[in-house]
Amino acid sequence: MGRGIRYRSRDYCWFAFHFSLLLFFGNHASAELRYSIPEELKEGTLVGNVAKDLGLDKTSLIDRRFRVVSGSKDAFFEVNPENGALQILRKIDREELCHGRGVCLMELKILVENPLEMHHIVVEITDVNDHSPSFSEKEQQLQIAEHASPGTRFQLHAARDPDAGINSIRTYTLTTNDHFEIDVSQSDEDKMPFLVLKKSLDREHKSKHLLFVTAVDGGKPQRSGTLNVSIIVLDSNDNRPIFSQDTYQIEIYENVPVGTTVTRVNATDPDEGANGEIEYSLSKSLARKFYDVFEIDSLSGQIKLKGVVDFEETEIYKLDVEAFDKGTPPLTGGCRVIVKIKDVNDNPPEIEVTSLSNTVSEDSKPGTVISLISVTDKDSGLNGKIIARITNDVPFELKPSYKENIYSVVTKGYLDREGVSNYEIKIQATDCGDPPLSTFKTLNIQISDVNDNGPHFDKNPLQFYLVENNVAGVSVISVSATDNDVNENAVISYHVVRGGSGSDVTSFLNINSENGQITALKSFDFETLKTFRFQVAATDSGTPPLSSNVTVNVFILDQNDNAPVILYPVSSNGSAEGVEEIPRNVNAGHLVTKVRAYDADIGYNGWLLFSLQEVSDHSLFGLDRYTGQIRTLRSFTETDEAEHKLLILVKDNGNVSLSATATVIVKVVEPKEAFAASDVKSAAKEDEGNDVTFYLMITLGSVSVLFLISIIVLIAMQCSKTTDYTSKYLQEPNYDGTLCHSIQYRSGDKRYMLVGPRMSIGSTIAPGSHANTLVLPDRRRASGEVSL
Repeated sequence: MGRGIRYRSRDYCWFAFHFSLLLFFGNHASAELRYSIPEELKEGTLVGNVAKDLGLDKTSLIDRRFRVVSGSKDAFFEVNPENGALQILRKIDREELCHGRGVCLMELKILVENPLEMHHIVVEITDVNDHSPSFSEKEQQLQIAEHASPGTRFQLHAARDPDAGINSIRTYTLTTNDHFEIDVSQSDEDKMPFLVLKKSLDREHKSKHLLFVTAVDGGKPQRSGTLNVSIIVLDSNDNRPIFSQDTYQIEIYENVPVGTTVTRVNATDPDEGANGEIEYSLSKSLARKFYDVFEIDSLSGQIKLKGVVDFEETEIYKLDVEAFDKGTPPLTGGCRVIVKIKDVNDNPPEIEVTSLSNTVSEDSKPGTVISLISVTDKDSGLNGKIIARITNDVPFELKPSYKENIYSVVTKGYLDREGVSNYEIKIQATDCGDPPLSTFKTLNIQISDVNDNGPHFDKNPLQFYLVENNVAGVSVISVSATDNDVNENAVISYHVVRGGSGSDVTSFLNINSENGQITALKSFDFETLKTFRFQVAATDSGTPPLSSNVTVNVFILDQNDNAPVILYPVSSNGSAEGVEEIPRNVNAGHLVTKVRAYDADIGYNGWLLFSLQEVSDHSLFGLDRYTGQIRTLRSFTETDEAEHKLLILVKDNGNVSLSATATVIVKVVEPKEAFAASDVKSAAKEDEGNDVTFYLMITLGSVSVLFLISIIVLIAMQCSKTTDYTSKYLQEPNYDGTLCHSIQYRSGDKRYMLVGPRMSIGSTIAPGSHANTLVLPDRRRASGEVSL
């Protein structure tokens, strides 16, 4: 609509062409519905039931968003979504809408969704006789010489009637008189009235005549308009100006600048003097807009462009030009100037988004329709021929519809929200003019998520180190997984995969399903359990949910929570006390006895040191701090006492040392007494030795079993890992005097050892919170450097 719809003869050709296409492709395209209504109908008047005529189910119209879509801001029609009726939205004035006498057609687009369909409806607006003929001026004055011959014709102002067809002007009538009659000639689509002199005038008899010309249309009832014609009878000027052509035809482009000379008309008059001097003017019967566009030089006859011409508004102008001489009375002549406007490419294409789905699921199949667009161009011919395309690299394409300049935007590939979450589809519409004009439109499309990514852990398996004697009920470790999806599809819950055995350690673990914090429900003891593994499952909240598992390896780290245990002297009544008898004649360095002790901890926590806390004579006895051996420092003299008490302190090397004490009483006897006493004690010591040996065997057996279990577990763990991450357990010999143990193992490029009371030669203490772990030099390396 906009500036108006113009219909020409070629419109009928285009309509017939499209109609033939619809007949040919009838199986693939929807047929156009056609309705005809008169103008000036009231709002709400029923045009027709579109849903019924299209065969649509009336009960689904609301759900399918049954509606009229149009690029015009002024909508004249609407559809009732409840019953499918097409109704008038506001009153239609055919003369204002179409500006002509041809067929007035309005094309509507009816859109329904789910599935997406578009139907085209043509509504013809028929004319009603709602305008009366009217003259541009109420009065016209003619000066006629008295010697004018009968049959002389004088052009009168033509009346205008906006109505079309039978409702336009049909005839002109003249009031009854003796000298004049009316004659009507057809000029193009217009009827031009002429006043014909049928009887000579006599100025002396009557110098002025008053007549009434009435224009009558063909409507029912008829409407009319009246022009007052006053005739002044003058003395004669017997030759009127005559134009060189009755009709001038000119073509100009619509972009010619204002002030350009369109053409020049020329008229001649054989009279002499003032009767032959000619002036030109545009006919007063022209529409007012013509005077805004054109002007004529009254002396030269040059017609110039006064305003801007627009092909899209008016394609042709018909100007009536008059030439009159300066005689008394003046005589006039007329001609018609037809100016045809040629189109230039001055209008870019317009892109209208008829329907758009802003959100597209990432699992949409190729070919899914996401939008319907239509392109238009106000220019004609090649200037109005449009080529549309998508300019950027996106997984979408334009598919043309059965109807020209209608396109569907469809997916041409599979979408992945995790790769690209939104697209800007840039659509370019270019006409075929010279130079071509283009218009761009951007569609913003969001890709919605589907649950196509499961949770994943950065590492598998995971390793954690947990210090023994942890507080039950406190979080000890944490696992975390990520999910590339969003919203509910990325909400992860965790749970521990429980084992089937009754002694499964997972029964003592609890996990926070929201954040993966794992809580130990009991305190772990390194001496009982050194390592364990379990699995955690991470599951998202999508439909269907996806999950993945991770293996968690937990290593228990030792704490100094076990005090040394005295194995010899044997404890009785809560204290370790023994009596040793030695001959007085022993030399310096004689082994008196050996204090034996054991610590259940390992490494520094189980490394025992011996010291003398109390001794009667510091010059007589010495204690090896590592082995616990008590030896004489010198030979006995006669003055030395016969009994000595030694208090030995045994402590470990933990951060907070734990200790135990043992008392050894040394009795010095004469050699003969010592020999006799040795025979007596031999039997007792044999029994005592048997008991000590029994306890030692139990202790060593327990430690050996623990080591064997640890070795088996670690070997099994290493077998499940890659070759770069291996653990190898080696047994290190202990030093005499202390029951202790050490474990060596390898992890990647590093070699570790949990040490006993003494370290191996070449070992190096590794800094850290747990001083019982050493880093050993990697003997596999040729350079001999220490691995850190």
